[in-house]
Amino acid sequence: MDNRLINIGFGNAVKISRILAVVNPGSSPIRKLKEEAKQEHRLIDVTEGRRTRGIIILDSGHLVLTSVQPETISQRLAALDKEQANPARLLHTENDHE
Repeated sequence: MDNRLINIGFGNAVKISRILAVVNPGSSPIRKLKEEAKQEHRLIDVTEGRRTRGIIILDSGHLVLTSVQPETISQRLAALDKEQANPARLLHTENDHE
């Protein structure tokens, strides 16, 4: 099981293995899903008062509102996948700074 976390802004993180989808908040079906989650107390807002730019849907049914763009989160996930596929790359990067 993957216990790694991904940064979703302002020092907040989500467990990678719990993420089902990362979506834009603009569409009507997503806004409806957000409202339902709010009514059912399944909404987690980590935007720190900023504009919601992405919504992370978790396998528990919770929705996480974030001010980080979905594209940025996808890039971070891809970077973590690349890191896991080639862990020796990290060693070279760390040694290069010495």
